[in-house]
Amino acid sequence: MTLRAASEAAVPDRTVAPAVAPRVPVHVGVIMDGNGRWATSRKLPRVEGHRRGVEALRRCVRAAREIGIRFLTIYSFSSENWSRPPGEVTELMRLLKLFLRHDLAELNSAHVRVKVIGERQGLAPDIRALLDDAEALTCGNGGLTLVVAFNYGSRQEIAAAVSRIAADVAAGRLKPQDVDVEMISQRLETAGIPDPDLIVRTSGEQRLSNFLLWQAAYSEFVFLPIYWPDFDKAALLSAIDEYARRDRRFGGVTARPGP
Repeated sequence: MTLRAASEAAVPDRTVAPAVAPRVPVHVGVIMDGNGRWATSRKLPRVEGHRRGVEALRRCVRAAREIGIRFLTIYSFSSENWSRPPGEVTELMRLLKLFLRHDLAELNSAHVRVKVIGERQGLAPDIRALLDDAEALTCGNGGLTLVVAFNYGSRQEIAAAVSRIAADVAAGRLKPQDVDVEMISQRLETAGIPDPDLIVRTSGEQRLSNFLLWQAAYSEFVFLPIYWPDFDKAALLSAIDEYARRDRRFGGVTARPGP
């Protein structure tokens, strides 16, 4: 079966959702891939795939809350995505602004906390203001934490953390022997957030694409053969069911308890 056929067949096959897995991951990362290919396979403009992708994002956030996931990190726009055609980038920025303006009140009322990771320097002032406002409005919420990776690249994030540590060493505030794994983790933008237990990628592609490289050291990966616009609660539950069947040994011999 081709990827396109698998994607189209998956929707009717998921009319009955699988049962909630007994081990719900604390933190799920999602690489939302396949908007353009979803549209192309239906002879629609690529921007229509991105519009439908926003609807899938709403379903994903709602499902994460219902399932009991505590942290959901979405890869909304990578630092490499700026190389896409200008018209497509403009549409992606428009959809981001619409999502924040139209959905922020609902997220806040549902006690969702929004945290944004990624480089903000150089962003358009209106987009930067929307990101700042989303964080400020929801900072006191204690429900699901929605981490939005926007203009984000994990290699850049690690390099920036190491640069800050090197500056502290050069200034005498740190000794080289003080630098360890925990210190680097605390200098990343995800400091205070547990590493992802599960990373899900749609579209059938099997790579991280510069997403949470440091944090994903012991994550479980589930690659779904559906395009992102077809993603729904049943798809998320199927990934969690697969996750629950895995033995997480974290480099040891026997499985370690965990979520």
